[in-house]
Amino acid sequence: MRLFLCEKPSQAKDIAAVLGATRRGDGCWVGATATVTWCIGHLLETAPPHAYDERYKRWVLADLPIVPAQWKMRVKPKTASQFKVVKRLLGEAQELVIATDADREGEMIARELVEHCRYRGPIQRLWLSALDDASIRKALGALKPGAETFSLYHSALGRSRADWLIGINMSRLFTLLGRQSGYQGVLPVGRVQTPTLRLVVDRDRSIADFVPVAYWAIDVQLRHADTLFTAQWRAPGDACDDQDRCLNQALAHNAAQAMANAASARVTKLRTERLREVAPLPFDLGTLQEICSKKLGLGAQETLDVAQALYETYKVITYPRSDCGYLPLSQHGEAPAILAALAAADPALAALAPHLRAQRRSRAWNDAKVSAHHGIIPTAAAGQLARLSGKHHAVYTLIRARYLAQFLPDHEYDRTQADFDCAGHALRAVGKVIVEPGWKRALPEALAPAKGREAPAPQALPALAEGLDCAVAKVTPKDLWTQPPKPYTEGDLIKAMKNVAKLVQDPLLKQKLKDTTGIGTEATRAGIIQGLLDRGYLSKHGKALAATAPAFSLIDAVPRAIADPGTTAIWEQALDMVQSGEMSLEEFVTKQAGWMSKQVARCAGLSLTISGPASPGATPWKNKRKSPKRKTPAKKPRPASV
Repeated sequence: MRLFLCEKPSQAKDIAAVLGATRRGDGCWVGATATVTWCIGHLLETAPPHAYDERYKRWVLADLPIVPAQWKMRVKPKTASQFKVVKRLLGEAQELVIATDADREGEMIARELVEHCRYRGPIQRLWLSALDDASIRKALGALKPGAETFSLYHSALGRSRADWLIGINMSRLFTLLGRQSGYQGVLPVGRVQTPTLRLVVDRDRSIADFVPVAYWAIDVQLRHADTLFTAQWRAPGDACDDQDRCLNQALAHNAAQAMANAASARVTKLRTERLREVAPLPFDLGTLQEICSKKLGLGAQETLDVAQALYETYKVITYPRSDCGYLPLSQHGEAPAILAALAAADPALAALAPHLRAQRRSRAWNDAKVSAHHGIIPTAAAGQLARLSGKHHAVYTLIRARYLAQFLPDHEYDRTQADFDCAGHALRAVGKVIVEPGWKRALPEALAPAKGREAPAPQALPALAEGLDCAVAKVTPKDLWTQPPKPYTEGDLIKAMKNVAKLVQDPLLKQKLKDTTGIGTEATRAGIIQGLLDRGYLSKHGKALAATAPAFSLIDAVPRAIADPGTTAIWEQALDMVQSGEMSLEEFVTKQAGWMSKQVARCAGLSLTISGPASPGATPWKNKRKSPKRKTPAKKPRPASV
């Protein structure tokens, strides 16, 4: 019997239909040539500490660190019945095809069962990027040898064991230290969640500690040939900060008066250049979460759930948990069919037809930059579009727009920069004239602009020439204040987790992390943020995230290395080395256990003070400056001491 092992029931049903396995069995689909069964996520889990020794049921400092000599797995009670089905079928199978999600977690879901149930037969791998019939048939015709993806399993297993070692030991350690000081709550510490929490704590402190600084600007409205346009005053460099903001009020006041009394401003320099913007890449999951947070107000987990439904239920997009925006050259041959299906499904795309060229090959098509998965794109099963509504339709439209953009021209515009002299003061006006809308025609707002929310058109300058005088129509002095950093939204935090190298100060570490995957993976980042919200470490106010009082206490208490985003990113690089075969699973886990044991020894004698839950509304970002008259910040007290 040839057994296909899938990750979810819906995935199994789709694959079974293509294989002709249409008879429903006990926890499986049965056909003449194949049986298809499924997991329900992980059917196994790493055994808890007391499975190794009963004394670990009690949390005692003297028992730490807990490091298993031989790792144990146990059957999840909630899905034990399906485990029995899979175990029986593995025992009967002459050949196994792993058909779980095509990533390291999907590999682990299948391989841990293979190992636990001691299956020893041949293994092949079905590598799917989409669940429509055509994609499944194509993947079935190109099965991979099982050995080709085995290293993904060890990478995922390394991640799981590292999470267990740090989560179990450090959470017990800091919870027990907290109890010694009277704090009765549990203080979970995680390999990924704690550095993520530190990003928010650091941002909140920078907001709370922010001291606003006054600066001054001047807008000057000029007229030429019955056309009004606006130029900005350019203050002398010695009166400005590093962002060219004028800090000298008297200088700004005198300049405004002088220009208000002037009749005209003379063009001293004029330059026009043609600029081109290439199409953005198709989405990877992190970028999709970032854009959906910004444009649609969706949370990271919400975006992932919608994308997963578009993939699994509606089958209108490819695999969503991708960390790559590039596309393989082989996929380019499918473009005409996909574009035709998209056009047939949505009459609103008719206006794009004259500009789309299926033969166009943008920078997205690059085999050298495609990882295990390619960018998220629409499938040819676009007929399901009519079933989409609300946020599903909105997210799909964004994904579709990025794909359509690959077959449209570059966006081109002329940028004109005009410098003026007005009563001895320098002005600069910038104008923009769109020459070719290009790929921006595909953006949702271009196809169906929302009433009342259209973006203002860029300023177009009249025909100017050096030496020309333009009349001064109006001078507007502006008293301004520097603004604090903005609180993280979920989309911003996802971006920061991806690009953690930018936040690392150590130059050697920054260089090492230049091409890292950052904190967590595309598949796990949303869950990390949601976990911090659920545990009360983060609170959410509208789109903004803020750290609670226990979060500040915990970040102040844990060893800096555990909360350092750079450390976690280095670990992710080590997991990549396990995946590539440069490091063994055993070596990775041994190093993690040794490092963690040192941290436990170092922290076991600390005295820890943990603040209670934050009071409603007492989040750092709500205490930011409201009036320009206040010169000193309201600093948030640091609630923890070690």
